[in-house]
Amino acid sequence: MRVSGGDATMKVKVRLFANLRDYVPEAKIGTTLEVDLREGALVKDLVDHYQLPAELVKLVYVNAIYREMDFQLRDGDEVGIFPPIGGG
Repeated sequence: MRVSGGDATMKVKVRLFANLRDYVPEAKIGTTLEVDLREGALVKDLVDHYQLPAELVKLVYVNAIYREMDFQLRDGDEVGIFPPIGGG
């Protein structure tokens, strides 16, 4: 995603896990994606950018720390997005 209109941008690294990769064709197992977002973007903006269904986003880690959807991202952040995980 390129942000136009002279807006300041930042780069964020993203890893999608499990079935969330199904929503982003270039997201393969072990792949880290790099995305340009406007400065001040929130985790929610990143989820919206990839058009991930909100009900499938269970956990988001930014630089290995759990964060809520209203957390403000910064240039160079590394984000992991996880769906609900079951097992037994």
